[in-house]
Amino acid sequence: MLVDRGIGFATADTTATAKQAEEDGFDGLWCEETGHDPFLPLLLAAEHTEHIAVGTAIAVAFARNPMTMAVVANDLQSYSKGRFILGLGSQIKPHITKRYSMPWSHPAPRMREFVLAMREIWASWNEGTKLAFRGDFYTHTLMNPLFNPGRNPYGPPEVFVAAVGGLMTEVAGEVGDGLLAHGFTTERYMREVTKPALERGLAKVGRTLDSYEISYPAMVVTGDTEEEMETAKLTVKGQIAFYGSTPAYRQVLELHGWGELQTELNTLSKKGAWEQMSGLIDDEVVGTFAVVSPPDEVARILRARFGDIVTRVTFYAPYQIEHERLRELLDGFRT
Repeated sequence: MLVDRGIGFATADTTATAKQAEEDGFDGLWCEETGHDPFLPLLLAAEHTEHIAVGTAIAVAFARNPMTMAVVANDLQSYSKGRFILGLGSQIKPHITKRYSMPWSHPAPRMREFVLAMREIWASWNEGTKLAFRGDFYTHTLMNPLFNPGRNPYGPPEVFVAAVGGLMTEVAGEVGDGLLAHGFTTERYMREVTKPALERGLAKVGRTLDSYEISYPAMVVTGDTEEEMETAKLTVKGQIAFYGSTPAYRQVLELHGWGELQTELNTLSKKGAWEQMSGLIDDEVVGTFAVVSPPDEVARILRARFGDIVTRVTFYAPYQIEHERLRELLDGFRT
């Protein structure tokens, strides 16, 4: 199991974090798209490292089109000397239509076409094939020499697709090189929903999980003292409550018989009652979604839950994990 970590947006912090992560022995760095561009920090990270993978987790696909995404991903793949992973996510309809003012329709088929279109664009650059992609959502048929960057010596980047629901997970298996699992994913959901959906998608193109990557951001509640553990648990409860209030993630709760919890959380979220929402998350729910243990037991528990499925793991904590603690968690996977 490869072990990755996240990276921030501040220039000085990005450079220092990237160097330190590589020195510590992390396998990859992920940057998310929230209030900042996710690609620029990875350019800095690639410049100041030599072998650690750099990737987006996630970049919002439907805020762009396949050509714009193909261009920036190709540039980062070249600049990082083949270490870039393009992690794509669909986001949800209100963000795409109201924040980005972009079209929304049939997210799983659209994502499938988005990735296939990018692959044809990259093929036109790397293999010299005529660009002639015509789909239901995207059409790319023009590529003249002025706009053709030519062959990338490192080939096209790997593409990971973020998914929770079965349809998008099938698409991830069919057209992706890997899956970006959501932190709001339990072991049971991974085994009973995610894995079978991935296998259905992979089977469509004659592949198996043996040649596929699954990246999982594992929620962690850890600390050396009871006070540290309680503080960590409180913040994780808030994160679980936030995700649980989202209708798109209801299916995860329903699998565990907690469907009504989603209804309650959603109602409270519309009132802005965030503290009350956290109060609905009991220790059983926390222990199902997160690893709750001292630092030296985190790796063992994660391996027991996901070791036969997940290929990459990130420590996902909505609280500050100090550098020495991160090193301790990483060391647990190296012994």
